[in-house]
Amino acid sequence: MRAEIFAYYRRGGETARLTDGAGRLEFLRTWDVLGRVLPAPPARVLDVGGATGVYAAPLTDVGYTVRVVDAVAEHVAAAAEWPGVTAEVGDARALPADAASVDAVLLFGPLYHLLDRADRIRAWREAARVVRPGGVVVAATITRFASLLDGFVKGYLAEPEFGPVVDRVLATGEHRPPEGRWFTTAYFHHPDELPGEVAEADLELDRIVSVEGPLGLVRGLVGDPDWEPEVLARLRQVETEPSLYGASGHLLTVARRSTE
Repeated sequence: MRAEIFAYYRRGGETARLTDGAGRLEFLRTWDVLGRVLPAPPARVLDVGGATGVYAAPLTDVGYTVRVVDAVAEHVAAAAEWPGVTAEVGDARALPADAASVDAVLLFGPLYHLLDRADRIRAWREAARVVRPGGVVVAATITRFASLLDGFVKGYLAEPEFGPVVDRVLATGEHRPPEGRWFTTAYFHHPDELPGEVAEADLELDRIVSVEGPLGLVRGLVGDPDWEPEVLARLRQVETEPSLYGASGHLLTVARRSTE
């Protein structure tokens, strides 16, 4: 992983990102999808790029056996503090796991920090290698238009340095902000790229799901008890509608290893 990415996460970039606002919506929607696509507990889950255990901990609480692999040592130490969670430093492109040894693999981070397509395919193939036949791989990606939308919603486009960042993302998918600002170096997928990546890993595409959808652009909906249940129910209704993929900050790609 690139030095500036390590620096971002060592500053605590994942500490509270999923606890409020759009981050909370991302968490709730991801949890909702996992509840429908993961095999039942006590299935074995390899959480690659699992950071501080934000998904590993609740998965363990409901009976899953969860092992976190993350490139950042500080993340691994924090994840290992959760009861029942094991964690180790590792690389998504060369996973420290035996072939067909887990029931599910989560790629909730690696794909958007691998700028080269060949590296992303290696990560997909490693997930395919370690998951059992019939098992599931769930991968998170940031969408190509996320920085453009954030630029208006969060006011970033008022700053002259942000416009060129958006221009580069729209042209190449590469998000390269000045260090310490507007996230960190990343790759933002166009939705049309995902089926090809899945196919090159010899996995079978199940579905692509928009996580926040366009409601991720609306402030104040999540955390409001009058709106939160309605938001989650309505987003589930339209989560696989392709025309809405680009309006979502994140996508989840659900793929399966063939049993043949």
